[in-house]
Amino acid sequence: MIKRSTSFFLCVVAGFLAAADAPGQTLSSFDFLRLEPSAQAAALGGTILHASSPQSSAILYNPALLSPVADGSLSVSWLNHLSDLQSGTVTYARDFGKLGVAGLGVRFFHWGDIDRADADGGRAGSLTSSNTALSAGLSRPWRSRFRYGANLHLAYTSIAEFNALAVAMDAGLVYHIADQGFTTSVAAVNIGQSLSRLGQSREAMPVDLRAAVSKRLRHIPVLVGLTVYNLQHIHEVSALDEGFRHVIFSLEFQAIPAFDLRLGYNHRKRNLKSDRRLDMAGTNVGFGLQIRRFELDYSFSSWSFAGLHQFTITTRFNTRDQ
Repeated sequence: MIKRSTSFFLCVVAGFLAAADAPGQTLSSFDFLRLEPSAQAAALGGTILHASSPQSSAILYNPALLSPVADGSLSVSWLNHLSDLQSGTVTYARDFGKLGVAGLGVRFFHWGDIDRADADGGRAGSLTSSNTALSAGLSRPWRSRFRYGANLHLAYTSIAEFNALAVAMDAGLVYHIADQGFTTSVAAVNIGQSLSRLGQSREAMPVDLRAAVSKRLRHIPVLVGLTVYNLQHIHEVSALDEGFRHVIFSLEFQAIPAFDLRLGYNHRKRNLKSDRRLDMAGTNVGFGLQIRRFELDYSFSSWSFAGLHQFTITTRFNTRDQ
């Protein structure tokens, strides 16, 4: 059974890699799927370093990161974006034993009220726009050091009376050496197709092929990580600065067992910098605090002239501990 499942998984990944290399991958109304699923991921620059995350929201980053430690985990994340833009995520995970660990998720992004104008530029009231995605996934162990997983997404976007629908899939693989504190992972996310469109052309999906590696230092409680993303465009890199735009540097310091400090740097977001002397665009900081069955995560992402604050609250409904 495991051999058949593994063969199927490898076939899916091969299909993802082929599809991701297709031309015409441009910005679309489904780009809200790029938003970080949790404050933990946002604080690390847009990545997750642990081999198995206790938060169910990890399934939206790499489905293979969902493991039995997330059993009964309910995570609620809220991002107060620029202006009156609002974004949120709700995820839940359950361990079904030999079947694997399953996860469900709902994401939304609301653009607030937008001024509407006619063809001559005259005001014609206001309109609303929103995005929603429903997700379901499953992860399973393979041998002693591997986990693999896959997700299915149904995404919906609307602008006034217009709307579009799309389906997408993720696949991920994680390799972990526990006694060395070493983890490496790969994932292909948001590979899919729009079923309907807002305008004349078909909406593109925000495809991302990524790989990450992390190592826990031996004598100090620090986890360092390096993530490379958008690998489907790596062949277009012609300069060192362009190469760094595909890299995320991350660090997590565990001050005490229930408190973590996090730091991430994403060079691509340096595009948001201003001409001021001190500019922290691309830098992300945050923390994680655990109190009994609750965990609070916070992140601050610098956008030069402003900053994004994201909060995630995780609790557990695990009957096995009762």
